[in-house]
Amino acid sequence: MMIPLEFVGILPARRPASHKGDYGHVLIVGGGVGMPGAVYLAAMAALRVGAGQVSVAMNPRYAAGMLPGLPEAMVHGVSTPAELNTLLAKASVVVLGPGLNTDAWAQGLFSAAASTTLPCVVDASALRLLAQQPRHQENWVLTPHPGEAAGLLGCDVATVQADRPHAARALVARYGGVAVLKGAHSLVCSDVVEGYCCDKGNPGMASAGMGDVLSGVIGGLLAQHLQPVDAARLGVWLHAQAGDEAVAEGGMAGLIASDIIPFIRRALARIMAG
Repeated sequence: MMIPLEFVGILPARRPASHKGDYGHVLIVGGGVGMPGAVYLAAMAALRVGAGQVSVAMNPRYAAGMLPGLPEAMVHGVSTPAELNTLLAKASVVVLGPGLNTDAWAQGLFSAAASTTLPCVVDASALRLLAQQPRHQENWVLTPHPGEAAGLLGCDVATVQADRPHAARALVARYGGVAVLKGAHSLVCSDVVEGYCCDKGNPGMASAGMGDVLSGVIGGLLAQHLQPVDAARLGVWLHAQAGDEAVAEGGMAGLIASDIIPFIRRALARIMAG
């Protein structure tokens, strides 16, 4: 595997006397009705990419069932924005949207989380809510697929796909921060990066939950003090490279999102080794 030179040394070696607090605390906000698995994927990805701590704020009906399968994370059933605010006060990064949904419960949590000054990854249902409640922030990473990008820009998918670099720039202009326009050859754009195009990834990754893994990866990198644009670029590359390695081992058909998480850790280890 050829490591892009721009990523060599981007995450420094860990100090012998370091502790979990040095590597950030990611709060995953999502897991609404019918979609509790999304927060699991995002949380595991954040942990595997090196976040020191991960908490999950999700619909109370699913929290108890999530605990046995996610022992390394702190799982909270959250009913109100006030309860979420208590968790936000302890976090250093937010991943907002995996499985969140758009009902009244989701809208309350979205408003609370989107108002934070913490670095934030906005994905999935939260992007649909952002389209309904537009705001501009510089400390977040938006990760839409073409359909979500069309909703954010008030156009159709064909328009987004006809000029993907223009769409990515338009997202940054309208909403601020960093835009990751997912799809074949995902694009990363910000005020300081005109357009980073990832040449990794494959059609086997066209399956449910891949975006949740990506949001967790980017959140975990943000927690380790990377700048948002660097976390986005490295996260996109790690995610796509892991997908390619998983396909090389087992083929494209039947690839699922959780399959690529071990490969993300391996790719990251090679980067940190230089």
